[in-house]
Amino acid sequence: MKTTANQRAVSVRRVKAERIDHPAHYGGADDPYEAIKVIEAWGLGFHLGNTVKYISRAGKKNDLVEDLKKARWYLDREIANRE
Repeated sequence: MKTTANQRAVSVRRVKAERIDHPAHYGGADDPYEAIKVIEAWGLGFHLGNTVKYISRAGKKNDLVEDLKKARWYLDREIANRE
């Protein structure tokens, strides 16, 4: 079965939306533990939310160690703000 130009355009828009709304490196829309869902459910603020985000995607988007260092940076900042 041939796809029409309209069907291809809809498919491209859906893929682009998934990259923005629920990227696979953060768990994806169907994952109950998608980073944004966990961050919102736990009521995490900016620093702790970013810590969870970088840990959850570590090695899936960028270099594993780079993501872990970013997570540590946000966690250290949260700790410094609370001391």
